[in-house]
Amino acid sequence: MLTRLIENAYAAAAYGATGMILMFVSFVVVDALTPGNLRQQLWAERNRNAGILVGSNLGAIAIIVAAAIVASEGRLGEGLAYTVTYTIIGMVIMCVTFFVIDLFTPGKLGELVVHPESHPAVWVQGIAHVGIALIVAVAIL
Repeated sequence: MLTRLIENAYAAAAYGATGMILMFVSFVVVDALTPGNLRQQLWAERNRNAGILVGSNLGAIAIIVAAAIVASEGRLGEGLAYTVTYTIIGMVIMCVTFFVIDLFTPGKLGELVVHPESHPAVWVQGIAHVGIALIVAVAIL
């Protein structure tokens, strides 16, 4: 029993650390897609648009990571490889979705994200991120 507990604790720490790193990378990607400093927008300026996009993006990454863990069926090495690979695929598709939505809608989506007034386009983009994550997650499973 203690051996199993130690193995599970090690796996949880490995997945947790990998998920945290992937969420950080995802934050950096969103920051690159939006003008200005995203951390400043979130914490100093309390920009809701930025919060919606970052929050939905982090939730989307968590969905993919969780699906990769389930799909690994207890094989830690394979699960970590699934986690990294499928999360990167999800991030790439989310970036493409960002550019497609930006291309087919008026204005610049990145500028709307950092605008101080709430804008429904940010919700659309956020839901698109979650939708992409669900699609990738189901593909894994």
